[in-house]
Amino acid sequence: MHKPIYLTALLWLCISLNCFAKDGYKLWLDYQPIQVPQLKSDVGSLLSGIYFFGENPTYEAIRNELNLASQSMLEKAPVYSKDRLQNTKLWIGTREQLSQVLSLTKQAEIKALGEDGFWRGKVELDGNSFYAIIGNRPVGTLYGTYNWLNSIQSNTFDKSTELADAPKINIRMLNHWDNLDRTVERGYAGFSIWDWHRLPGYIDPRYVDYARANASLGINAVSLTNVNANALIMTTDFMKKAKALADVFRPYGIKVFLTARFSAPMQLEGLKTADPLDPEVIAFWKKKADELYTHIPDFGGFLVKANSEGQPGPHEYGRNHAEGANMLADALAPHGGVLIWRAFVYSHEDEVDRHMQANNEFEPLDGKFKDNVIIQIKNGAIDFQPREPFHPLYGAINETNVGMEFQITQEYLGQATNLVYLAPMWEEVLKTKTYKPSPVSTVGSILEGKETGQKMTLIAGVSNIGTDHNWTGHLFAQSNWFAFGKMAWNPEVTSHEIAEEWTKLTFGLDREVVSKVGEILMESHEAAVDYMTPLGLHHIMGRSHHYGPGPWVMGGRADWTAPYYHQADSLGIGFDRTGEGSGALEQYAPEIVKKWSDPNQIPEKYLLWFHHLPWDFQLKDGNTLWEGIAYHYDRGVKEVREMQATWASLESKIDPEEFDHVKQLLEIQEEEAEWWRNACLLYFQTFSKLPFPDDIEQPEGDLEYYKSLQFPNAPGI
Repeated sequence: MHKPIYLTALLWLCISLNCFAKDGYKLWLDYQPIQVPQLKSDVGSLLSGIYFFGENPTYEAIRNELNLASQSMLEKAPVYSKDRLQNTKLWIGTREQLSQVLSLTKQAEIKALGEDGFWRGKVELDGNSFYAIIGNRPVGTLYGTYNWLNSIQSNTFDKSTELADAPKINIRMLNHWDNLDRTVERGYAGFSIWDWHRLPGYIDPRYVDYARANASLGINAVSLTNVNANALIMTTDFMKKAKALADVFRPYGIKVFLTARFSAPMQLEGLKTADPLDPEVIAFWKKKADELYTHIPDFGGFLVKANSEGQPGPHEYGRNHAEGANMLADALAPHGGVLIWRAFVYSHEDEVDRHMQANNEFEPLDGKFKDNVIIQIKNGAIDFQPREPFHPLYGAINETNVGMEFQITQEYLGQATNLVYLAPMWEEVLKTKTYKPSPVSTVGSILEGKETGQKMTLIAGVSNIGTDHNWTGHLFAQSNWFAFGKMAWNPEVTSHEIAEEWTKLTFGLDREVVSKVGEILMESHEAAVDYMTPLGLHHIMGRSHHYGPGPWVMGGRADWTAPYYHQADSLGIGFDRTGEGSGALEQYAPEIVKKWSDPNQIPEKYLLWFHHLPWDFQLKDGNTLWEGIAYHYDRGVKEVREMQATWASLESKIDPEEFDHVKQLLEIQEEEAEWWRNACLLYFQTFSKLPFPDDIEQPEGDLEYYKSLQFPNAPGI
């Protein structure tokens, strides 16, 4: 039965007027109508006469973005000119294409920005002024265009001001932990967006929107598949599928990487070994690399997880990580490919503190890796905990390329039901002083290669993207994708600056909205740490699914149990990693060892990470350790309630669908924060035997009930 004609007409009218409720699909690229008269006039003038200095796929991507932005911001199409001098106001091109109108000084300034850098500002020719967006190559021009559009949406554009920018990190990569069956390990936003079954024949339009979003942040690389790799990705059939994605991403400056399973020679060709020094194995990987580059000429390279959590690697053959990585690097080298080797290695057979194992493996190998190898190191030594001290490998390796691995998906931070803005955590890590290799070194400066001079730099993030229509499950989780891209581009940017920009691009320019959403964002991470793992507690979540509290989890390998990490007993709590304990603290610089060895000097946020202390140990605020733990858990719950109240106050200023979405999830977050508080305090009280402070909300429920909870179908396993 056909729908009435008037309903169809109404539907199309609604589409043309963009009157549907916002659901988050457009991310931060939801170009809203310009409300400021002068800004609208300036932008309208520039978009009424655009000249491109050439044609190529990246310029076509820019043209498409300008079409979309102009229609949405000004409700009219932009105007393009075929003559650079006739009725043109906005010039778009590369430094070489505009060399005739740039002074030698300006050309040198732009050239110094590097291949991804851009400049935008006023240029003059024959007495006429033009606004120009110029890159050293087309993708730099693309980045400059997105930067300009963002400045319009955030009301910071000034046509009389010049702006130049360039990334401080070479490879800015999303790591998808996506499996070939479309499940996503540690994914909480639906299934994988890669439809392997219908590739390469069907190109989902979502792939283009994904590329647009990444390019708008300067993300220039993507690893498509899970680090717990499937060897099938190295077959010709899947290479053709990966090629289809690479073709979509190329105009947006994004290179494709794949995860390589170390045992692939045995699984795909029936070799008896995967020994990296075996000639047949070497030939296998060379052949696979050569074939990949015939399909994807700009293929980025391999990402490898080896000899960790059951993944095969060189240790099975008596070889070390350098020998394993270098074999694969040699296969990629003739094509300019990069081999990224994860430092997340530990063995249940090694009784040494898990915090120490990566350092023990990699520090002795420093300088033995090939030039096209990057060691990808997590931000902390355990596993993406709500808060970790920086990984001691930063500063310990100085003759090998190193890169950062952050986790954008919230495996240990409430998954997609909790609003947790991760940028403050990342900023904390990036700005921490390592004192190695120099007294002024920070994690961020090491990643930029300032002290070591490493030529290949990397910041990677484990993706939080899935098939949910808003991409990330929780609307506010988009801020973490956004913040990751901004920090990968510039590790020195502040989380507050990013929060303000994301809020303006997502919710608009209303001052109250910008202020209050920023307040929610900036308080959310500390709130989560308070109600999950305060004062340096860590790894006390539920087993396998990592959903909710599980400080009682026992059984199996020790370093997958919670008591291994919190060490609670009648005397106190915490993991002693000082010289009198496991000795892990000794892996840091002497300046850190001296300060952090003293429980009265170490930052209290790391206290129980490095010290086992009595329940009556006095904290800086005068409370005992037991009281401090209780106050933190109680405060975390109250902070979530404050977030709820702040969000509720914005109801009249937020799109109804988006408002209700966040409101419901904040209600879930409150319940989960209470669950964490109740379960953890009741459990730890069985050791402390002490009463809870009178002025906190008393934990409710039965500990045995909390212990009995099971979640066999939790997402992301």
